[in-house]
Amino acid sequence: MKSNIKLGKIAGIEIGLHYSWFIIAALIAFSLGERFHHVNPSWSTGRVWIAALLTALLFFVTLLLHELSHSLVAQARGLKVKSITLFALGGVSQIEEDAKDAKTEFWVAIAGPLASLAIGFGCIAIAAGLGWHPPTEPRTAVTAVLVWLGYINVGLGIFNMVPGFPLDGGRVFRAIVWAISKNADRSTRIAARLGQVVAFLFILYGLWSFFGGAGFNGLWIAFIGWFLMDAAQASYAQVDVAAAFRGMRVSEVMSRDCAVVNRGMSLQEFVDTCVLRTGQRCFAVEDGGRLEGLITLRDVGAVPRDRWESTTVREAMRPLKELHVITPDTQVLDALKLMAGNDINQLPVVANGALQGILSRSHLMQLLRARSELQSPATHHVPPPRMNQRGVTP
Repeated sequence: MKSNIKLGKIAGIEIGLHYSWFIIAALIAFSLGERFHHVNPSWSTGRVWIAALLTALLFFVTLLLHELSHSLVAQARGLKVKSITLFALGGVSQIEEDAKDAKTEFWVAIAGPLASLAIGFGCIAIAAGLGWHPPTEPRTAVTAVLVWLGYINVGLGIFNMVPGFPLDGGRVFRAIVWAISKNADRSTRIAARLGQVVAFLFILYGLWSFFGGAGFNGLWIAFIGWFLMDAAQASYAQVDVAAAFRGMRVSEVMSRDCAVVNRGMSLQEFVDTCVLRTGQRCFAVEDGGRLEGLITLRDVGAVPRDRWESTTVREAMRPLKELHVITPDTQVLDALKLMAGNDINQLPVVANGALQGILSRSHLMQLLRARSELQSPATHHVPPPRMNQRGVTP
């Protein structure tokens, strides 16, 4: 998930907010305002809303600390961390590399829940030191903020230890299975299947609670379950992708029939003679045999239709210096990570300044489907092609 608002960097890690963060922040602030007013009716309206807004902001600070714990431990274990994004369901650390061993996976995963538990119990201890005595309601704004932050962080730490991949608890479970089985792919499949079961139970419980009168809270639980189900299924699919392409180089799977277009033709001519006749979505623009850039349907769509006649391909294309370029020797899995990290669908394959081919997500998915069909029980008599064999925290 990419952040829409950049907040700066901590330890070289880019911190940002997704737009959905503002929605959940507003919901938390309003719900806290109602709660504080209900338990402390003598408070003024100003005190209620200052306490609510401050608590909501501090809650997201604690979420950031949770994610920073993951990220800093990952850095300490030699993994590259690109960014942390806070969004509606919490936060996500974009760690660019997979853990190399079960021990690294375990400590990176468990760091977040341990941080949340430490923050939670610390807030409760400070509130008690200021005179609050459970189970009574806190009477001052300071203790009210501390008590709520304490309880919610303890709850967050416990919730994240639920063994549902890709929750932290699911990753801890994966690390344990990995340490026992010595097989990273198998451990991910087992953890993802368990994650699907846990997600399904969340959905059932949420719907049961909703129809039982819980209202929005029940739907929220069901939504979290749906999110976990989708993430667990994606994690399972990623294992198949990694297994299929591990050890393979781009030169083995790239498309070599990339069409080359004249940089001087108008966009209208380009669409009429190239796009509509071939159905391709990406074209190379060369000058004297050297790659100058790429033009895709997205680039064409960025130009108003009434300017297609007067705009050339060269003006609309993305120049080579703005492209992410790979070589024929690049590992396919590294190329996929580059695509995912930059939200792009194809990469030009260049050697000595000349275009060798194009690697696209759609072409890789076609190869995966073909592989799956050839290995299915219905076609087991067909020998499969020889191929080299080689995880968000809501």
